[in-house]
Amino acid sequence: MPSFMPIRRRSDPDLAAAVRGLDVFLTRLPSEDDVFPGWQILECSGGCLLLHNWINKQYANYNPLTRALDLVPMRPDKITHGHRGKLIPLDCFLLPSDDEAPDSDKSRVRAAVFSSATRKWQILPWSEPAPRQPASGKYWLLGGTHVNRFLCWPHSWHAYIVILDTATLQFSFIDLPDVLKDQSHIYRMGDTKDGKLCIVAAIDFTLCIWIRTADTDGVDRWMLESMIQLEGEVLQATEGSKDEHEQLKVFAILDSIVYMTTFETFKDPAVACWYLSFCLETRKLEKLFYSKTHGHMHPYIMMWPSSLVGNNLNPRPIDACSSVEFVLVI
Repeated sequence: MPSFMPIRRRSDPDLAAAVRGLDVFLTRLPSEDDVFPGWQILECSGGCLLLHNWINKQYANYNPLTRALDLVPMRPDKITHGHRGKLIPLDCFLLPSDDEAPDSDKSRVRAAVFSSATRKWQILPWSEPAPRQPASGKYWLLGGTHVNRFLCWPHSWHAYIVILDTATLQFSFIDLPDVLKDQSHIYRMGDTKDGKLCIVAAIDFTLCIWIRTADTDGVDRWMLESMIQLEGEVLQATEGSKDEHEQLKVFAILDSIVYMTTFETFKDPAVACWYLSFCLETRKLEKLFYSKTHGHMHPYIMMWPSSLVGNNLNPRPIDACSSVEFVLVI
């Protein structure tokens, strides 16, 4: 069963009271007497968790604050109609209900969207073929990332990314920086405060930051924005050594915050490591916590309870996750 690790020990008393009401043990999820591997978190979005049960193949959308649970029915068989060659399931994502959003065969992708409001699946058309054909029978796309309104999948070998814009339902293909070809294990995609796509790669203790922005000709390109050496700051914050930590590993980027760990857990799952964050805007490094998580971690940002937000701010209801689009990618 997934577990939660708070990263702020001090907070407003009202907010702390709301957090104490969080169902951190996910008690409403159907259980199989804790049979391993059981439920696994696939994504955290808008205060909700997308989970998958590896025993019965069930998907669930759960809000631990409101305890709203939505069990997703099995995908329709017609999602596979019209495919050519081997069909390979990829990823699932949660989207706000006003977004739509992928399935793959050979070098094409398609999306299937489940709406918790209508309780129906919508099967979208196949995309155009990708620019470079994958090797037969290979996983040509790696695990996807949900970045703002975009769903992004890097190619397993070629230096490009498949992107689905959930606002327009259009697929596109953009190049990666050449140095990141076949290097998906060292970088993650995310967004900046102003909504631009960014890539952060960790090479030893140096963060390399690319931002997708327009050049002098008005064409969007990846620009190497900076290379930031963090060895001294990390070792000072953790009171550890370079030999102990070895290097940094980026695992998520949310709203200009880069989440990363030291490398101990990835050498030996039985050893704990440090969790850190780095703000792309302020260039501030923060030490979060020291824990053993076996390399599986997801930043979870709880939605603000409406009682703590003034009515004049028109807050999003805290039960908004009860109406979402569930995206299945094959």
